[in-house]
Amino acid sequence: MKTGLLAAVIAVGVISTAAAAERSIDKEVVIAAGVDQAWDAWTTREGIVGFFAPEARVEARPGGVFAIHFDPTAPDGLKGADDMNFLALQPKKMLSFTWNAPPHLPEVRGQRTAVTVRFKDAGDGATEVRLAHAGWGEGGQWDKAYEYFDGAWGRVLANLAKRFAEGPTDWGPFLLQLKAWQEAEDAKAADAKKP
Repeated sequence: MKTGLLAAVIAVGVISTAAAAERSIDKEVVIAAGVDQAWDAWTTREGIVGFFAPEARVEARPGGVFAIHFDPTAPDGLKGADDMNFLALQPKKMLSFTWNAPPHLPEVRGQRTAVTVRFKDAGDGATEVRLAHAGWGEGGQWDKAYEYFDGAWGRVLANLAKRFAEGPTDWGPFLLQLKAWQEAEDAKAADAKKP
């Protein structure tokens, strides 16, 4: 009887632990750059603009601004990762920051998740960069945001690797495409208002 009761308690504990496991997006890349360069890519405005987005505000300190603007011409609050902050920094080893959902997911955009980026010397002048994104809700737009970032973070890390293989990103063509899209959207909205 005691053995059966003990097995049941252990089984419930295992099920509870599994159910409580945090959903996380985990990505990694090895880049052709030393740890110092990898660190600077994530902790300076110039570094962020080199691979992540065309505009950024970066104050690499706990509580400091980490605002990544994918659409610098958009109204405040819709530029991208507006009003994000660094949570913690362990120089050249780890940094973490708050993150939000994109504007097309308004139900969860006002809430924050957390991203941790870790750096490890991979030898021969290379660095392993590991990213973990956690703090997810479940269902509805939470699942859509999770799916969105499961793809997006892979692209971000690929851009980081490309930045050190080929040079910084030229955002000019992207910004021209974004401007053309916005002008087309504005024209549709103006046409819709006509009698």
